[in-house]
Amino acid sequence: MPPQVGHHTGRQKRARPGTNPMRQHGEITPGASAATAPAPPGRATLQRLLPYLRQYPGRVAAAMAFIVGAKLANVGVPMLLKTLVDAMAIGPGAPAALLVVPVGLLLAYGGLRLCTSLCTELRELVLAKATQGAARSIALQTFEHLHALGLRFHLERQTGGMTRDIERGVRGIESLISYLLFNVAATLVEMLLVLSVLATRFDAWFAWITLAALALYIGFTVLVTEWRSRLRREANEADSAAHTRAVDSLLNYETVKYFNNEGFEARRYDESLERLRRARLRSQTTLSLLNSGQQLIIAAGLVAMLWRATQGVVDGRMGLGDLVMVNAFMIQLYIPLNFLGVIYREIKQSLTDLDKMFRLMDQQREVADAAGAAPLGGLDSPTVRFEDVHFAYETGDGNGNGSGLEPGRPVLQGIGFEIPAGKTVAVVGPSGAGKSTLARLLFRFYDIRQGRITIAGQDIRSVTQSSLRQAIGIVPQDSVLFNDTVAYNIAYGRPGATQEQVEAAARSARIHDFIAAAPKGYGTLVGERGLKLSGGEKQRVAIARTLLKNPPILIFDEATSALDSANERAIQAQLQSIAQHKTTLVIAHRLSTVVDAHQILVMDSGRIIERGTHAQLLALQGRYASMWALQQSAGAA
Repeated sequence: MPPQVGHHTGRQKRARPGTNPMRQHGEITPGASAATAPAPPGRATLQRLLPYLRQYPGRVAAAMAFIVGAKLANVGVPMLLKTLVDAMAIGPGAPAALLVVPVGLLLAYGGLRLCTSLCTELRELVLAKATQGAARSIALQTFEHLHALGLRFHLERQTGGMTRDIERGVRGIESLISYLLFNVAATLVEMLLVLSVLATRFDAWFAWITLAALALYIGFTVLVTEWRSRLRREANEADSAAHTRAVDSLLNYETVKYFNNEGFEARRYDESLERLRRARLRSQTTLSLLNSGQQLIIAAGLVAMLWRATQGVVDGRMGLGDLVMVNAFMIQLYIPLNFLGVIYREIKQSLTDLDKMFRLMDQQREVADAAGAAPLGGLDSPTVRFEDVHFAYETGDGNGNGSGLEPGRPVLQGIGFEIPAGKTVAVVGPSGAGKSTLARLLFRFYDIRQGRITIAGQDIRSVTQSSLRQAIGIVPQDSVLFNDTVAYNIAYGRPGATQEQVEAAARSARIHDFIAAAPKGYGTLVGERGLKLSGGEKQRVAIARTLLKNPPILIFDEATSALDSANERAIQAQLQSIAQHKTTLVIAHRLSTVVDAHQILVMDSGRIIERGTHAQLLALQGRYASMWALQQSAGAA
């Protein structure tokens, strides 16, 4: 992860999500990315969030009760001060003073303050389970949905920006619940209580002055905050761009090193940081304007209220205790209002963050199970057929949502062949001929528009994707490993496999001796994408992983391309032995690895131009014979 950059400075500090902004008054780092600026989300997002909170009705109700309790105690403090001030009008040295001051002030005042703090902590405690439970449920659903989306979506989206949206969305849930319940709801309760006291104990002017100041304050805050939203969107864009570029650069660490482009990557990252710095400086300037205007309105309201109270004292309608109570009420009321700009902005930002995560959940699945899809059957003798398959990688709108797809260059044009159960069919041909596309279609990463693909006579579009992919194992040309141990990566082929089974698969892939010689053995970490291993080692781990899965259908896509000749021959013999009773598709450039296949297909430009056994194709003296002669002469040289 890139280092965090540039926080806002100034009078307002950053508030932690889930904490009370009254404790930490804050300008919070920008939230969701905003490459585009959709209409601000609101009621619809809240409506989608509510079902997750309804799972904890008792905790939400208890939290609301503690909010009311805390505010009742808070409002009781100024009323207690009034009583104490009025009671202090006794002669010096009177016996009652010893009772009134120490006992009344310390016990009653301290009790109310303790009650306020206790209710505040209890409300957060009882609601924590609901908040964290909702965040967990939504994050898990988003994660599962992203795995269910088609390959096109993940190829068109930048992983760094997408993970950032999920991270912010989870934080947004916690912030939104905290701000709405603990700040907005609590402040409304306190306002109602204060206005009720002022209107009933004094003349209506106190309530009207308070309402006017509140209305002016809220209106000014909302208008200025809306104006500042554009600057925050610019900061969000720069923040997401910097994060995405940093993640992309670090994931491609070796490529950066190969081309000596550390300085180039640093300059690209710094460009985003500079845009972020300028946007945040403009945001800080407008923040100072917002704070100054708020303080002016607060000061005017306090002066008007105190003038009215002072006049009441002079006229004899109010006592000194009343003056103290009104002043305390105003200070208590304006303390939460002092954070209204932060709260309003963060509620909007949290809604935006949560809405972006909901948008990910709303992405349509390009490849979905058909209604009533059944598990794939007949796997004891699975025959694979491609019947007049036409396919082109369609281009979308760049958002990966499958809308507005347009046909691209044809990749497969009328492909038809059969892999009999327990037999091996090899596909050879130049790069770009469509060989690897066959594997992607068989896994159903894409759906074809014309023709069909069947396994054991069942159209793969009519069976569940889970059962389909469970029945197929692949050793890809580019073997990508998880940043975990060797044992974890091998066992990924069959989660729950025993250590003995993992080691047996490693022996079959001729990598056990290498693993055992490492200081940590099978506990050796392979690094990000397996970068700590060589290409051949990664490929052998991938082979072991597929052997451990032991599916009835196998796909070898240049499975031994990264191996040296000695290991290639040994592993090739092992793979041929394993594939004897399995339906196997071999995709290869090196023809020497497919000479024993039951049938060889020669592809070019998305079409099968030749087919037959090795001997039959050599006898044809066609494309395959030319490729064979060329590779043999290159090997001899």
